[in-house]
Amino acid sequence: MELNSNISAVITGGASGLGAATARRLAAKGVKVALFDLNEEKGEALAAELGGVFCKVNVTEDESVDAGFEKARAANGQERILVNCAGIGNAIKTVSRSKEDGSIKHFPLDAFNFVIQVNLVGTFRCIAKSAAGMLTLDPLEDGDRGAMVNTASVAAEDGQIGQAAYSASKGGVVGMTLPIARDLSREGIRLNTILPGIFDTPLLAGAPQNVRDALGAMVPHPPRLGQPDEYAALAMCMIETQYFNGEDVRLDGAIRMAPR
Repeated sequence: MELNSNISAVITGGASGLGAATARRLAAKGVKVALFDLNEEKGEALAAELGGVFCKVNVTEDESVDAGFEKARAANGQERILVNCAGIGNAIKTVSRSKEDGSIKHFPLDAFNFVIQVNLVGTFRCIAKSAAGMLTLDPLEDGDRGAMVNTASVAAEDGQIGQAAYSASKGGVVGMTLPIARDLSREGIRLNTILPGIFDTPLLAGAPQNVRDALGAMVPHPPRLGQPDEYAALAMCMIETQYFNGEDVRLDGAIRMAPR
């Protein structure tokens, strides 16, 4: 897909981190961007910087997502690009024993379900609603109607202790990539997924420097945290390269996560 000012994009989780870096790359190509996020302060500031539009969206709610697409399309027109970066995580063991009294408890199911709802169902919700909109467009000269990029995680393949919910949600994103790409193929819509490793995102921004250094040293090469712009560069490659479709790609410096 050739990117220009006639193309618009929606980036979920677009106010910071991986989503913000991708929004900047797209805007630099002239693409009109809409940022879906819950952080109004950061979202409005970035939208103003990029000449885009901010939409306060909760990806777990149909009404919120519908309102977000309505606002984005009113400002920028029907999107041809969707990048799903909205996501959360937690760290809770499946079962654990209290050190104080030996009592046993399991992973709270509401906490497990919430991660699934945001990371997996929220991603699918945005894909389905965006694809329905893309079908109203005529194909471009190369036959593409649109391109989508999902964000999974290396935890989809080597999740650590306490990551049952997170790994399940991201594994689901990986698992649905090829079937959805096949579903949409006759309509000229492509879908790919990135599995980031340990990235320097707001999640790690508050960590002590020694912790950040230790995490970076775990990466075989380069021995550092990934940079959001590196994610954005791969997302751009997936969007612009027409033969890139139905793939799940690790972006992790060759790391394979240990149990803890």
